[in-house]
Amino acid sequence: MSVEIVARKSKKSLPIHLVRPGGVEDAGLPPAALAWAKAAGFAGEAGRTLLLPDGNGALAGALFGQGEGALSLGALARGLPEGDWHFAARPAEPELAALALVLGGYVFTRYGKKPGRALRLALPEGADAARVERLAAGTVLARDLVNTPTSDMGPEALEKAVRGLARAHKATVSVVKGDDLLKKNFPMIHAVGRASAEAPRLIDLTWGPKGAPKVTLVGKGVCFDTGGLDIKPASGMLLMKKDMGGAANVLGLASTIMAAGLKVRLRVLVPAVENSISANAFRPGDVLTSRKGVTVEIGNTDAEGRLVLGDALALADEESPELLVDMATLTGAARVALGPDLVPFYTDDDGLAGDLATASLAVEDPLWRMPLWKPYEAKLASKVADMNNVTSDAFAGSVTAALFLKRFVGKAKSWAHFDIFAWNPADRPHGLAGGEAQAIRALERVISSRFG
Repeated sequence: MSVEIVARKSKKSLPIHLVRPGGVEDAGLPPAALAWAKAAGFAGEAGRTLLLPDGNGALAGALFGQGEGALSLGALARGLPEGDWHFAARPAEPELAALALVLGGYVFTRYGKKPGRALRLALPEGADAARVERLAAGTVLARDLVNTPTSDMGPEALEKAVRGLARAHKATVSVVKGDDLLKKNFPMIHAVGRASAEAPRLIDLTWGPKGAPKVTLVGKGVCFDTGGLDIKPASGMLLMKKDMGGAANVLGLASTIMAAGLKVRLRVLVPAVENSISANAFRPGDVLTSRKGVTVEIGNTDAEGRLVLGDALALADEESPELLVDMATLTGAARVALGPDLVPFYTDDDGLAGDLATASLAVEDPLWRMPLWKPYEAKLASKVADMNNVTSDAFAGSVTAALFLKRFVGKAKSWAHFDIFAWNPADRPHGLAGGEAQAIRALERVISSRFG
């Protein structure tokens, strides 16, 4: 089900007529198409595709019941036969419509799954082909990384993926690995990852001129999370290959930024670890001294993502970037609050929050601002250290995780934290069940408008 966007429709291209639910009579269909729709009982049901015959037993086009939003058109990628297609009339959101079909045709094929049909869609009038290509490539990168199991996507493989991205865009990569993390003062990254057979590491990608505005992205790269000594139940580990979804998403976002040639000095930091169990695993009750100097008591080894992010954020913050963004599959509490599709984000920059909210609606990338509620900082108190990595109750887990991270940011002019899921639990029009890119379209729009 691969979808290729082509510059113009060919002579053999067939039309796609978009129909709103109950709006067959008002869709401006040719008489023969309207008659066929009525005969087939097609009423524009959202997501339904009806193929149109010509008088000789061949295809003449297709009708599609459009649901809410342009991304609902992604279902077309799985409903159309192979061949050349174009929209009979310009979609309301031509760029998103084209992107929806490309994303809807995505299939993860690394382990033998066949891509299926090949569709070619003529670029709708008003759509920017290069932008569609950038956004699609960034999303596919994020999805592929998340979908790959840890047997093939441990810290070393994640580093190779970053190096591959860097080569494609002439960026540079440096890595601090293993015990060098202690020498270079990244003790929390080392502590979380030291029990794994693969050495923990901090991957540092840079791109763009040094004098340009600094935009830094930090992504949680926990390639698998057993929970550590506070081990998860078996059911809780089933999706833990996606615990590096934050890293996957910032790499997808970085891909779009570099492909667009934005005038920024981009930095991407990925603390890549596996939270494993061994004789040298870090323990509940341990006290870690972070890069920033803040001491952290370990209340639970399953709250490891915030620890590796803390060291990475501290490094990022040292050069006072214009914009600092971190993304992480951080808390189950975020899913309880907002579900798998709606991404909570945290920032104390009202201007940035407003821009993100506007962009979220414009590109159909669901986001919701959550509060950095200062009184909840007391829940992270420790009797032996500056703070604990967890609270003593089960309340406001996503908020307190964000407050924990905020302790490691002070110099950045603007900071935002995204507590993403990075996964579709069920098929959606623009994405099958599996790894997903979240918030990167909205962030790309904001970053492009600020630094384009």
